[in-house]
Amino acid sequence: MNKQVYAFGGGATRQGPRSRDKTIVGGKGANLAEMAGIGLPVPPGFTITTEQCVFYLAEGNDFSDSLKAEVAVALAHIEAAVGKSFGNPADPLLVSVRSGARVSMPGMMDTVLNLGLNHATVAGLAQTSGDPRFAWDSYRRFIQMYSDVVLGVDHHLFEGALEIVKENNGFYSDVEMEVQHWQALVKEYEEIVEAELGRPFPQDVHEQLWGAIRAVFDSWDADRAKVYRRLNNIPGDWGTAVNVQAMVFGNMGDTSATGVAFTRDPATGERAFYGEWLVNAQGEDVVAGIRTPQYLTKAARERAKAKPLSMEEAMPAAYGKLAAVFELLEKHYRDMQDIEFTVERGQLWMLQTRSGKRTAKAALKMAVDMVHEGLIDEKTAILRVDPMALDQLLHPTLDPQAPRDVLTLGLPASPGAASGAIVLDSDSAEKRSAMGEAVILVRVETSPEDIHGMHAAKGILTARGGMTSHAAVVARGMGRPCVSGASAVSIDLASRSLRIGNRELKEGDVITLDGASGEVMAGLVKTIEPELVGDFGVLMEWADRHRRMKVRTNAETPADCRTARQFGAEGVGLCRTEHMFFDAKRIASVRQMILAEDDDQRRAALAKLLPEQRADFHAIFEVMAGLPVTIRLLDPPLHEFLPHEDAEFEDLAEMIGVGAATLRRRANELHEFNPMLGHRGCRLGITFPEIYEMQARAIFEAACEVEAQHGEAVVPEVMIPLVATRKELEILKALVDRTAAAVFAEQGRTLAYQVGTMIELPRAALMAGKIAEVGEFFSFGTNDLTQTTLGVSRDDAARFLGAYVEKGIFPRDPFVSLDIEGVGQLVRLAAERGRSTRPDIKLGICGEHGGDPDSIAFCEEVRLDYVSASPFRVPIARLAAAQAILQK
Repeated sequence: MNKQVYAFGGGATRQGPRSRDKTIVGGKGANLAEMAGIGLPVPPGFTITTEQCVFYLAEGNDFSDSLKAEVAVALAHIEAAVGKSFGNPADPLLVSVRSGARVSMPGMMDTVLNLGLNHATVAGLAQTSGDPRFAWDSYRRFIQMYSDVVLGVDHHLFEGALEIVKENNGFYSDVEMEVQHWQALVKEYEEIVEAELGRPFPQDVHEQLWGAIRAVFDSWDADRAKVYRRLNNIPGDWGTAVNVQAMVFGNMGDTSATGVAFTRDPATGERAFYGEWLVNAQGEDVVAGIRTPQYLTKAARERAKAKPLSMEEAMPAAYGKLAAVFELLEKHYRDMQDIEFTVERGQLWMLQTRSGKRTAKAALKMAVDMVHEGLIDEKTAILRVDPMALDQLLHPTLDPQAPRDVLTLGLPASPGAASGAIVLDSDSAEKRSAMGEAVILVRVETSPEDIHGMHAAKGILTARGGMTSHAAVVARGMGRPCVSGASAVSIDLASRSLRIGNRELKEGDVITLDGASGEVMAGLVKTIEPELVGDFGVLMEWADRHRRMKVRTNAETPADCRTARQFGAEGVGLCRTEHMFFDAKRIASVRQMILAEDDDQRRAALAKLLPEQRADFHAIFEVMAGLPVTIRLLDPPLHEFLPHEDAEFEDLAEMIGVGAATLRRRANELHEFNPMLGHRGCRLGITFPEIYEMQARAIFEAACEVEAQHGEAVVPEVMIPLVATRKELEILKALVDRTAAAVFAEQGRTLAYQVGTMIELPRAALMAGKIAEVGEFFSFGTNDLTQTTLGVSRDDAARFLGAYVEKGIFPRDPFVSLDIEGVGQLVRLAAERGRSTRPDIKLGICGEHGGDPDSIAFCEEVRLDYVSASPFRVPIARLAAAQAILQK
């Protein structure tokens, strides 16, 4: 059996590749071992593997005897390294217990500090440290954190007790508390625990340790962790490691400190040390936003015109060592590092390093800069940027010229801009967002329990906390604008209102956040479109150099086509013509066409639509000149076009000279119980060929006009939807070819075109070899192919798909990321069978999956020729297509 506990630091020897494998010891454990291995000052400790977490959760939340034996050996290693004994009343060893999954999940799982304190050891800590105030402060912190994380006692009970003591003594901050205040508070905390649980706070240090280990493992399955995993596509069977490490203390007076730092600015990507620190504090004070921290560097302090000295000024010796560590770690890992450190009485200790979370803008700049610096190569740069993060760069930002009614200024914690209605709790944010309302989540400070509200909100505003607080880190990872530390914001939950300075706002009032400046503004502020140049352009150029698949767009308006071309689209992969018919001016003609009782009535309606369709295609061909345009012929469920209200029947009857009663009767005849599987797609073209004939004529007439006017090739591709048999495509391709020949004869010119089909039915995939004898291209309509394969309606699935994903039935929503095991195998089969009869057949994908990186990787695996995505997802698809090649 493999070892389950690996020691690091304190002279621990290298213990094989597993001890630095993130899948085994988690990211934190691997990096602690790595830092210790390169000679950095790391407090000694040990890591319990992710495998033990998986075993623990699977086996009824219990620990094996072999694990207990390995932990005892590892604990003895720490004791020997620091010269202290766990539970020794005279000179106690204290430890921290932290989680550490293989990928960073900031704030999602639990941490316990100062473990090992009890009534006896607190006296020993006071004696050995020479600082009783520090010892009792550490004990009250431990009781509060352990009771919350392990015992399940609401932490607000402890916060409330602390606030009362401070208020009664006229104290503003924790550092004003004296030893007697902490001693009294410890007694009160213990009374709170006993009152809540019916038993005293545990005094056995080994019981404390195993309780904390249990809590970290349990936190992997906490609701907030599950939400974070779902949002970030992290498998639930990875588990988390547990890191147990000797405590070092940043709260031992004015020569001690703690901080969080980045080797580059995680918001902008600038090559400058970025971070915050606090004198006489523990790390949780910084990341939890309990105290507003100070700037790390002199330059940052001066830019902010802040008064408290930076670490660079106040502790120059420790800062100099820290700066050298920054340089070493970035060169070693070849990436921007997120670092936690403690200074204990002048001695620097490194508590963590990991590749830091960053905004999309910063990720781009760092990737490009590091190539130019020779730190990484071009391929590494392409792989380093999350394609989905590009979405942060592709949307409007605040217009710098627009008027702004600035309410207050906070810290610019996560860039971007957003406007929305104020909401004061995460449940409200989620509910109102689900109803289509843009909301801004406003909190005193966020906690991991707010993860669902933060995801639902357009932006986040907090009254407390710094730029490395929970709100800031999570918002940056989500791409949400965030302003933190806005101390002028005062929230009154009782009245559901807030006050900013002398302005009072109610829940529901609209505000705007600028995460780049930290400004909070009243009302809406005008936005401008992004400029896709600079680092973005460089990375896209590199991606295009390495990808094989083409990237097209799904668009049916000239505006969307222009946007897509600006984003690098290489054609239109799906033009949904039914979307063109919902215009108020056209809907009557469409209804006349559908409700017609004979060919003459139908052709009269189509005659009105022909010039409109021709103009639609003319405009698109002009924008996309020189690039292929795949046009899907009409594919509506008919009920979407039928009149429903009496007034609509009356208006249509008057327009076409037919009685309203006749129209209602005809509408009833066309009623379908399951219109998504009814009279639509090619079935419409088979029964009413004049509809497809009109559309084909409009396509070829427009193509000839544009080519004649501009002299640039127009490349139409006519797509027949919902084909299930070879015969359907054969009949309709012949119709398209006849129409093309007639138009070319009338225009006195010809142009190249193709006729193909959308594969969106399982039978079409199975019969792809025969269908390819007629069709010149296949485009996989994975939205409908997913519906018809799974027997699940996309529009109704939201009611239960969340539960399916949560229970692991589907790893992800199959309408967001392709069901590779099921739907993917039909795509693979259809591609193979289509190529077997037509080796040069063009294959693409045009469902919404065409903008999903995991789905794109599968498309590369089966060697599709292109993917097609919505305009704003074209850059995402370009980068993902390149990564799919490089990751092979």
